[in-house]
Amino acid sequence: MKNSIYPCLTLKGKIAEASDFYIQTFEDGKISQTSPFVIQIELSGQKIMLLNDGPTSSPNPSISFMVMCENEAETEKYWNKLIADGKALMPLDSYEWSTKYGWVEDKYGVSWQLYTGDKADTIQKFCPTLMFTGEGCGKATAAVHYYTGLFPNSHLQGILNYSKEDGESEALVKHAQFKISNFVMMAMDSSADHGFGFNDAISLVVECENQAEIDKYWSNLTSEGGYEVACGWLTDQYGISWQIIPKELGKLISDPIRGQRAMNALMQMKKLVIADLENA
Repeated sequence: MKNSIYPCLTLKGKIAEASDFYIQTFEDGKISQTSPFVIQIELSGQKIMLLNDGPTSSPNPSISFMVMCENEAETEKYWNKLIADGKALMPLDSYEWSTKYGWVEDKYGVSWQLYTGDKADTIQKFCPTLMFTGEGCGKATAAVHYYTGLFPNSHLQGILNYSKEDGESEALVKHAQFKISNFVMMAMDSSADHGFGFNDAISLVVECENQAEIDKYWSNLTSEGGYEVACGWLTDQYGISWQIIPKELGKLISDPIRGQRAMNALMQMKKLVIADLENA
């Protein structure tokens, strides 16, 4: 399953060992592209980019990855590998929503929610999960509607609000699931004082077919308080970082003749302009 949207993890100086670690941990994986700056891996057919340079921030649990497991043995297997030199955020246990669930931060600071469910729940193995906390608490519903309204092949699959028994406001989202460009994501609110929020250590990459797509996403995501960063990066109004890139970017910058010129041109841009990259 090749998605046009996929996550990017900034793990400076550690992308080679991290790519091997994730492939060994989740087993169904491979390296699809490698360079000193970027390694692309595929886990269960899903693309994940590991970035060796860029943002100075570190990953935190405001963006975690829900891992859909078919049985308790699979969940325990992943947990035992991810907890090594990592830490438990919620212990591996039986909960009302899953017979075996645990939230773990691995040794690279990346957070995983391991969820045991039915095979019907496992259409997509890894689902980025956005936790709206701090100043962002209470914005999960608006964000989900915003993203599903912006991207094609998108729809809201469900929103569950907290109940009185949960000790949270009933206006807040306990769990939301939605699709953008056929890519499953999840969201939740939390009023707890976590001491962290969204940053650019974990971003979402959008591969665009043409300049019109780049222009559309760029103008929408930088509006209403969003802002341009550099080199195709932006931060939206909710604090989520995005990379809006041409689908052929990898081919352009790896071209043996024009690649370095294209890369130099890219470094001067905020929004990427395909024609200028091709003509560099």
